[in-house]
Amino acid sequence: MNTMEFWSPVILSLRVSVLAGIVAFVCAIWAVWRMTIRKFPGLTVIETVFMLPLVLPPTVVGFLLLVIFGRRSWVGQVFEMFFHMPIVFTWGAAVIAAAVVAFPLAYQTIKTGFTSIDRDLLAVGRSMGASEFQLLRFVTLPLARRSLMTALILAFTRSLGEFGATLMLAGNIPGRTQTLPTAIYIAVDTNDLNTAWLWAGLMVLMSFLLLLCTRVAAERE
Repeated sequence: MNTMEFWSPVILSLRVSVLAGIVAFVCAIWAVWRMTIRKFPGLTVIETVFMLPLVLPPTVVGFLLLVIFGRRSWVGQVFEMFFHMPIVFTWGAAVIAAAVVAFPLAYQTIKTGFTSIDRDLLAVGRSMGASEFQLLRFVTLPLARRSLMTALILAFTRSLGEFGATLMLAGNIPGRTQTLPTAIYIAVDTNDLNTAWLWAGLMVLMSFLLLLCTRVAAERE
């Protein structure tokens, strides 16, 4: 294996994980904000749906995403009509799969941070005429910064390790959609254990450093 073949899944995994982590993080902030500013019927059901990717087998999540974004679905057909290419079996599909699987972790972490904020502070802000978005921007987000940082790192690391849903939706095309988890699987399957060890070591090191930074930052606050 040459140098390019070794680093290709590493670079692609980092690109996919960064984008998927950001997507999951932003969507989780919006979802938690909408779920916490006002109670409504069906809230528990919706939150349960949000948590499903955390407990379902990754292959089931991947299959459902394939049904939603496949070339036979209206979403896939509209996308292909405008961009002249399918969603499936692209690195963008890997981003979608990783973001969906990472979303529950980001959601639950951010919700913990948001609900820990003193409700009286928000009530005072409302009494002074602040809108819900202003409260989010100037009160909730700054006070929940520790949870936000943790959520972003968890979303990134979960995206980095996503395998089953990514394999179903994006496939395993070397140089195009092959991420580190799928590359490790193929390396082990072909008995290339030295390369598998190197890739696995990189994943463990990156995840460890990110989680360590989170712990250190939390202890300093």
